Amino acid sequence: MASMDLIPAPVGAKDLRAGDGFAVDERTVIDAGPGTEGAARWLRQVIGAATGLPLGPGADGSDRTVRLRIDAGVADTLGPEGYRLDVDSAGIGLHGGSAAGVFWGAQTLRQLLGPEAFRRAPLRQDRQWTVPGCAIEDGPRFAWRGMMLDVGRHFMPKAGVLRYLDLLAAHKLNVFHFHLTDDQGWRIEIKRHPRLTEVGAWRSRTKWGHRASPLWDEKPHGGFYTQDDIREIVAYAAERHITVVPEIDIPGHSQAAISAYPELGNTDVVDTAALTVWDTWGVSPHVLAPTEKVLRFYEGVLDEVLALFPSTFIHLGGDECPKDQWQKSPAAQARMAELGLADEDELQSWFIRHFDRWLAERGRRLIGWDEILEGGLAPGAAVSSWRGYAGGIAAAESGHDVVMCPEQQVYLDHRQHGGEGEPMPIGYVRTLEDVYRFEPVPPQLAPEAAAHVIGTQANVWTEVMEDQNRVDYQAFPRLVAFSEVAWSALPAPAERDYPDFDRRMAVHYARLDALGVHYRPPGGPLPAQRRPAPQGLTAADLGRPIEGTPPNV
Repeated sequence: MASMDLIPAPVGAKDLRAGDGFAVDERTVIDAGPGTEGAARWLRQVIGAATGLPLGPGADGSDRTVRLRIDAGVADTLGPEGYRLDVDSAGIGLHGGSAAGVFWGAQTLRQLLGPEAFRRAPLRQDRQWTVPGCAIEDGPRFAWRGMMLDVGRHFMPKAGVLRYLDLLAAHKLNVFHFHLTDDQGWRIEIKRHPRLTEVGAWRSRTKWGHRASPLWDEKPHGGFYTQDDIREIVAYAAERHITVVPEIDIPGHSQAAISAYPELGNTDVVDTAALTVWDTWGVSPHVLAPTEKVLRFYEGVLDEVLALFPSTFIHLGGDECPKDQWQKSPAAQARMAELGLADEDELQSWFIRHFDRWLAERGRRLIGWDEILEGGLAPGAAVSSWRGYAGGIAAAESGHDVVMCPEQQVYLDHRQHGGEGEPMPIGYVRTLEDVYRFEPVPPQLAPEAAAHVIGTQANVWTEVMEDQNRVDYQAFPRLVAFSEVAWSALPAPAERDYPDFDRRMAVHYARLDALGVHYRPPGGPLPAQRRPAPQGLTAADLGRPIEGTPPNV
């Protein structure tokens, strides 16, 4: 296996002579320097399982040693997440700028062993394992390399979430944006408000297809993560140097919470006691009331969230908040007058600013979707730019940090082909090559503003993804292309060598097969992956295609 078959592509890689490869066998030991114990444990668990070899601890000096070290020099030249991997017949040296850098180098080492190294048990006992001789220097372009998973629309059990953390780690992605609440479900246990999960985690039925579809799945749907589940997920992610960023969406996308606690809604204009968890898609008109009681309620929610998630950033949504109820509500209008606010956009900004201050007082930072720009951006807030690039550009030019995740480019629920056969034809056509040519930093940004683009993420919204297989199908292989965009120092989109990436993908599909990923095949969907539309309907009746091709910038 040549080192140039690696994904994401390293900054620099040189193949040595084939005879300089390192044989991994029953004598191979891992010499873990201070701070690298986690990477050594991961290598023993994962590579040990695939090879059947013990990979026990051992001191440097053996001719069968994998040496792991944290190296300040690597941090200085390649960054804290950078690593240097040297392989020859005498041994393997893996030096990282930090424990994370060593771990990312271990991911590269696994790829060099071949696709069978991604299995959970040896396929045959007589297999000879060799790491090809190479010298690799590597480090990421962005500090935030993420994927957002929506578990509000369709719940993913804990085991599936842990599996996705492994998949992110295998592709050197280091942020898991956990979309935990929405109109269609509340997915995190809050002990002081038990009805959020007793009521808010369950809906009686689910729209099948997009919101224009006439069809329903009449089975109840739901689920939630206990606080111990969350602790396990966060700890599992941390072992893989992945930060879990929770999202509690406010003040819109809150119907599930209002159905559990009707007093959270605008009770002077809506009979909120009659609300249920929403069973369709789109944007619910039911939003939180701008009252002190609501502020105290969500401060209590966030007290428990902060105790579970150590991440610096806490995502509070802020997107798609209809203002109709506030416009009609005497209480909301009175609150606007009391605060001297000009309009409902400023009322939403007041809501977000309150929690920006609240989080800052506790050493955390608010991040929200780009609608939080409307009415004035909270001073310490960062922006997830999803409605194209404009919000991110405005935020970066104003000195705010930005994570670029434009819908037109990296929403992986969007369809992958313009023809027939896709399970649900949602959104723009975004092919594997389209994602590979995505550029997170708009060229019109001056260097000072561009430095505020702290990273990028791909978003997986699950309205039409009813189970793990469908999430796999939509996310892969496009998440692989995205991982290279987020990690590697690629040229401008038009200059990127997609044929070379496609060549390396031919090897990587075998890794995905070994990992059990139900990806979309390169030749298109297989018959078993198609879910035919019911009699009298077409696939388009169930989807929401967007006409036209969006520009890359």
